[in-house]
Amino acid sequence: MAAVTIDPVQQPRMYQQTLLQDGLCDLLENDKFVDCVLKIQDKDFPCHRLVLAASSPFFKAMFLSDLEEGKRREIVLKDVDPKVMGMILRYLYTSDINLTEENVQDIFMVANMYQIPSIFSVCVSYLQEKLVLGNCLAIFRLGLLLDCPRLALGAREFICERYQVVVRDQEFLQLAPSELAIIITSDALNVEREELVFESLMDWVKHDETNRIKDLPELLHCIRFRLIPLDYFKEKVERHQYIRFSQEIKKELDLVKDAHRGRLPKPRKHKRDRAKGEEGSENEEEEDDEDEEGYLPGILNNNPRFGMFEMDLILMINASGTVAYDPVGNECFVVSESTEIPKNHCSLVTEQNQVFVVGGLLYDEEDKDEPFSSYFLQFDPVSSEWLGMPSQPNPRCLFGLADIENSIYVVGGKELKEGEHVLDSVMIYDRQSFKWGESDPLPYPVYGHGTVSHKGLVYVIGGKSESKKCMRRVCVYNPTKFEWKDLAPLKTARSLFGVTVHRDQIYVVTGVTDAGLTSSVEVYDIATNKWSEFTEFPQERSSLNVISLGDFLYAVGGFAMMPSETSEEPVPTEMTDIWRYDEAEKCWNGILREIIYAEGSTVLPVHLNTLRLTKL
Repeated sequence: MAAVTIDPVQQPRMYQQTLLQDGLCDLLENDKFVDCVLKIQDKDFPCHRLVLAASSPFFKAMFLSDLEEGKRREIVLKDVDPKVMGMILRYLYTSDINLTEENVQDIFMVANMYQIPSIFSVCVSYLQEKLVLGNCLAIFRLGLLLDCPRLALGAREFICERYQVVVRDQEFLQLAPSELAIIITSDALNVEREELVFESLMDWVKHDETNRIKDLPELLHCIRFRLIPLDYFKEKVERHQYIRFSQEIKKELDLVKDAHRGRLPKPRKHKRDRAKGEEGSENEEEEDDEDEEGYLPGILNNNPRFGMFEMDLILMINASGTVAYDPVGNECFVVSESTEIPKNHCSLVTEQNQVFVVGGLLYDEEDKDEPFSSYFLQFDPVSSEWLGMPSQPNPRCLFGLADIENSIYVVGGKELKEGEHVLDSVMIYDRQSFKWGESDPLPYPVYGHGTVSHKGLVYVIGGKSESKKCMRRVCVYNPTKFEWKDLAPLKTARSLFGVTVHRDQIYVVTGVTDAGLTSSVEVYDIATNKWSEFTEFPQERSSLNVISLGDFLYAVGGFAMMPSETSEEPVPTEMTDIWRYDEAEKCWNGILREIIYAEGSTVLPVHLNTLRLTKL
């Protein structure tokens, strides 16, 4: 029995509850003191009135009433599946229930119908744990239908967090007007621009234009028009086919235009507040008007949405945690405290602002056949955790990383096996099927190269060949044609350099040449297929992190040859400073002498919501 494992001294209440439940279950199994039978279709369920009354206000009221059905031994229940009621009764006697995605809604409905709060709570917890993009709208609607605020609010929070994805679901277009209003009035909507909310509302109306056009005036009060740029407001809102011919709506939008000119209407009280004022004297009402705060029409709401607190940040990912730096506000934020990131890794941010880490070294001495493995992780901004993805096959190092649409490319590098062969192979991860595959190989083996993607193409620049010589070679891969093509070569052969795309040009900064470190910088014009020299970096470095952020070019960290504490002889030294290129002065300016979080980090330009982050 379960009671044996519970200490009666430390947990007396739990011990007594378990004994009591085990005793009741034993009485039921042996048909002792059974005083009622629930009859559902052709099934009979013997049970005890005391257990039913203690578990359900519905049955308690039935048994305590003077109604004839409450006095009968046999109680007939309609509109209930016998299997569902059997599972519920089992739970009441044993605390054991096998909830699944197929049965939870039926059990939830019956628990609500017969007022069984314990089952109701179990179902709510289960559904909250199972919230995913595919069911969040259904669970939200179920929570509203059963008047369960905990479930409805939990699902709404999930929907608001992923609003830009949820609106593409066909079920979003099936929402009732009141259900839609509950979602789009929320401050928690994770949208950067209010225009997205307006457009989603228009799409919803379009789905059933005939029946929904009448709901539009009321629903427009959920849109925060004062957060929408004036040009968009004039072109897309006022001229929209559902709006331009409606005098009622145009009158409301005039309030928005007045607000943009600095003229706001006098705040009004809610009707119930005015009603209270009418009961008193006129003097009292005037005093109330002075003392109590009124309300502006909902269409004038200008509170920012949750997603509008996103900003451009420099993300530094290393084995001791992930930190973001705001170069404008000169502030640092904790992004993740996870230490699961391997020391040697490559990182990538996609066009959709999704962050991935690939590679790293994990050695298992017990695995003689494949002692080395690699990581593949994706950052979840909601939980601030790194999520494990399918491991990268054929682990390698010094490879390139790029993304095109729904694919991530792992290009070239060195094999993590005896001999460390230089690779020409290209692995590709499909983010829709969650599977790795192999793409067309490079025209040549290479490692320590630069890899970037731009407008659907993957560029591979420089690096070292099998002979360990630096290369000038540059090539591009077109996934629609399944072919590699050579481009104009670098002016200086180099490897282990910083590379990024900035204003439709590829910047190659510092790096290693056959003669040593270099401070030279060159720029590739994609349109003309030409390289040109650029302002030199202030110091010769390798492995410099170069990123494009907020229309600026930044350089972070890297390695330089510096005298050590014990000797004047230069030794490779990791740098932890941040530089920004000044376009007007045509020079690199140091904006931060030292930032310890850059040590051992890969660096990415990201867009994150600072409301989620802890300021350091």
